[in-house]
Amino acid sequence: MMPTTSRANALNTTQVRVTCHACGKTGGHADTRRVVREAPLVIHVNRETHYTLMRTPGEDRDLAVGFLFTEGVIDALGQIHVLRECPDNPNLIEVAVVGPAVAEGTERNMVVSSSCGLCGHTDIEGLVAGLPAATGVWELPVEVLFELPGSMRTAQSLFEVTGATHAAAIFNAQGVLDIVREDIGRHCAFDKAIGHALLAGVNLRDRAAFLSGRVSLEMIVKAARAGLPVVAAVSAPTAAAVEAAQRLGITLCGFVRGRDATVYTHSWRIRSVHPETGAAPPRPRCGK
Repeated sequence: MMPTTSRANALNTTQVRVTCHACGKTGGHADTRRVVREAPLVIHVNRETHYTLMRTPGEDRDLAVGFLFTEGVIDALGQIHVLRECPDNPNLIEVAVVGPAVAEGTERNMVVSSSCGLCGHTDIEGLVAGLPAATGVWELPVEVLFELPGSMRTAQSLFEVTGATHAAAIFNAQGVLDIVREDIGRHCAFDKAIGHALLAGVNLRDRAAFLSGRVSLEMIVKAARAGLPVVAAVSAPTAAAVEAAQRLGITLCGFVRGRDATVYTHSWRIRSVHPETGAAPPRPRCGK
């Protein structure tokens, strides 16, 4: 399956005039560059609660579904009865869900910036304690990890044009990318990928996530709600992310670059072939 990716276009980029300088050259020269757009997306839930997300325009339905699911506002896609883009406002999504508009424990500030995901939560410990543990019991060859940065980078059309976006990918145990999403915000890119997977009927318990940036607690929370058993990234995790991943049974990998990877938690899911025997090391019991 070819990955569903973001595309650089007039919706999510704009062209600006710039002056370029280079070392060893006198003066600058005029040029143009494409820069990524940033705009608020307002999600109205049951016409009584609203969330404002700073995001890169595009894939807004994916973002709305992913955000509501990973924040615990809904527990399943079937709770959404209406998911509608406002014809008069491209930055407004209207959603009607079964039950209260805000689930218990998800009280938040109404505006979420592109650099913040957990702002407004009042009980971080309670949030993690209430999350489901990962149940996916499958192993990932370490060689698959090594191929992921290059595969995702090829699909990052927005980054190629602007150099300003994060990316999140959903992939299977063979390293095939099902979904790639880009956004100025790490958490928005992840929500877009998860939201698209939910809308497409992808079983996320049989998938894993690869992220372009650091792994903070918010990203582990989203992965846990989605049921993703493996989260890997090109950068480092935070201490809170490592602790949460350990508690929630999630295999967390960082510094996945070139032919290197660091596994922080539940390393039994990452299979490495012994260089002399060609056999994989013995697998511990699940969760050990």
